[in-house]
Amino acid sequence: MQISIKPAAVTYLKDHVNQDQRLFLALDDGSSKYSKLGGSCAIGNKYQLVVADEDDQDYALPLDNEAGFKLTTGDPETDYFGSGLTLDFKNASLALRDDSGILDGAVTLNKDAALPQNDAQRRDDMTKLGGKIC
Repeated sequence: MQISIKPAAVTYLKDHVNQDQRLFLALDDGSSKYSKLGGSCAIGNKYQLVVADEDDQDYALPLDNEAGFKLTTGDPETDYFGSGLTLDFKNASLALRDDSGILDGAVTLNKDAALPQNDAQRRDDMTKLGGKIC
């Protein structure tokens, strides 16, 4: 699978991620082991880039890109991707889109999620977030 990373996004990522680190393009809708947010109103429309030092077999599908980032995704995420997948940086936010339009205009860069939580830990964190998620 191919993703185009626009020059502004390349600059942003190079300022925040070491070249040897891995990036996982993961859902952030409560369905991903890296997600603390989400709920029924966010299914398939919230994404995050998880920064990690090691590979994750659940996120082993390569997203080939001209910028040379070690970027992968998981199988569930691909259900929402169309052709022309693109990552850009506009209005101080990472934006993910494909030929159908914007998938997420505020993709987060998550450096703290490299160690996935179990279901009980994630549920506890989501409970603490309370009304901030749906």
